[in-house]
Amino acid sequence: MPNPGRIKEFVFANIKVSAKGFIVGAANVIPGVSGGTMALITGIFEKLIHSIRSIDGNAFKMLLSGRLKEFSSHINFFFLVAFFTGVVISIFTLAKLLDYLFQYYPVFIWAYFFGLILASVYHVGRTIPRWKIDTMVFLIAGASVAYYISHASPAAENENFLYLVLSGAVAVCSMILPGLSGSFILIVMGNYQLIAIEAINHLRLDILFPVFIGIVAGLLAFSRILSWLFKRYRGRTLAILTGFIAGSLPLLWPWKTPVYKTDITGNTIAAKDGTPLIEGYERFIPGSLTPEVITTVIIMVAGIASILLFEFAAGYGKPNKQKEDY
Repeated sequence: MPNPGRIKEFVFANIKVSAKGFIVGAANVIPGVSGGTMALITGIFEKLIHSIRSIDGNAFKMLLSGRLKEFSSHINFFFLVAFFTGVVISIFTLAKLLDYLFQYYPVFIWAYFFGLILASVYHVGRTIPRWKIDTMVFLIAGASVAYYISHASPAAENENFLYLVLSGAVAVCSMILPGLSGSFILIVMGNYQLIAIEAINHLRLDILFPVFIGIVAGLLAFSRILSWLFKRYRGRTLAILTGFIAGSLPLLWPWKTPVYKTDITGNTIAAKDGTPLIEGYERFIPGSLTPEVITTVIIMVAGIASILLFEFAAGYGKPNKQKEDY
């Protein structure tokens, strides 16, 4: 007879994982915020990567031969289901809300996530076992790459099937790579509004299907690379990921003015719905302490404080050790 205590513990553990998946999904919708960073903060990043990597030929053999218990254990099935359930619920419920918040309260939203990611630099960096010269080199390299990507000019929107597959594959790789935002990669590729706003809010399967193919292919391939790197070069991998997070900070700076994309005649280029396409931002520091600036700073501090809450919820012990969910 099933043990009620074990069942309760199992259900609670999966709800906890789904909640973390919800946080990762929310980050993936927001340009400039990395879902991989949220996975690191909540303490499930390595388990997620290793679980996805386990979806291999042996797993399919177990499934096809009816060895369901072995299959479930091999790929950490319930962990993955709980996590991606949270991600999907988050993406489909927050797309409209975030669209509204960015339309009416952009500075406050950027401020919160700037504080969140700023604290993440320290949070992830302290998990590095030892700081050496090569570790510093990887840190600087990661920051440089992320900074370059965050200042890249966006391409034009493209609904070609293969380009949508590529968009999904590239975006999901950056979604699970801390410091790089999958949503921002979609902006650089020109397909953010098409995929993250229009296709999700209107359930355009002609767009979502090829993107889904790319997401699955990219996730399975890239998870193997990350898993291999963590097993053999853990310190260097964490260093370059810390650099990615630090290099993405300029993208999140709350005080900025959009620079719109123009054609050769100087006219602003707009998307199909008439929304002007943003090419980049001009960042600035406020000249005076207005009530709005003070509120923005308070929200930024709240973002920093959130990391402490995430650490507490994730059950962290020593800086270089992360507690597994179950």
